[in-house]
Parts: sequence; C-alpha cells; structure tokens
Amino acid sequence: MDEILSRCGFRCDLCLAYRPNVEANLAGRQVLSDGWHKYFGFRIPAEQIICDGCMAENAHLIDKSCPVRPCVMERGLANCSQCPDCPCAQLTERLVVYEELATRTPFPIPSEDRTRFIAPYENKRRLDQLRRSS
Repeated sequence: MDEILSRCGFRCDLCLAYRPNVEANLAGRQVLSDGWHKYFGFRIPAEQIICDGCMAENAHLIDKSCPVRPCVMERGLANCSQCPDCPCAQLTERLVVYEELATRTPFPIPSEDRTRFIAPYENKRRLDQLRRSS
C-alpha cells in the first residue's frame, strides 16, 4: 500500500483503523483498542474502529471532533506542513513524538508496540520533514 498521509501528518496506511487494514484483519481492531488505551489513555470499542482517512470524501472518521481536518481543508492545504501557522494550538494537541511518549510511559515500549500503536501517529517529525523539503 502506498503512503497515505492525513491532514495532521498521521500515516493512514500504517494505522490498524484504516479501512483496508481493518478489512484485511478484523482482529486488529481489538488489538488497536487495547494499544490506544495503553499508550494514549483512551478506549474506543473495537466494533467502532474503522476509518476511511481524512483525505477521503464523505469519510467515515474515528475522530469526528478533530479540529485539524476542517482547518486544513478551509485553508485549501494538503496537510499542516503547508500552513504558515504550523504548529498551531489545534495541531499541538495532536502532535505525537515517540521520545516524549516514552518518557511518560512507566515501562519500556516494545518495538512491536511502537510499530503498531505509535509509529502511524508520529506526526511532528513527519511534518517537520515535509516543511523542510518544500
């Protein structure tokens, strides 16, 4: 699957909630629900986990209250890296930096957990790279 970047810099193609990934592995939804709870402190019931990605038209989204998507769309941008106000308060709420998460987690993070539950959402570094390259 090609790389699919969300408005805030998440990697949809790596996310277990992304519709093609759910359809390929239904059991991944419970795994993801548990992982999000373990590392980010929220739980979404497994049966509710499916997302088309915020780049899709009429998308089914997990986070219906995301403030980033409508902002980026109103500005006519592909993602936050193109915004002169980046990082704004809305994006800052959504930034994921592995090193910061690791310091808040009271146990070592196994590499498999980082791959499944953290890497898809490590958006700060990704957005910074995009800003530098454009």
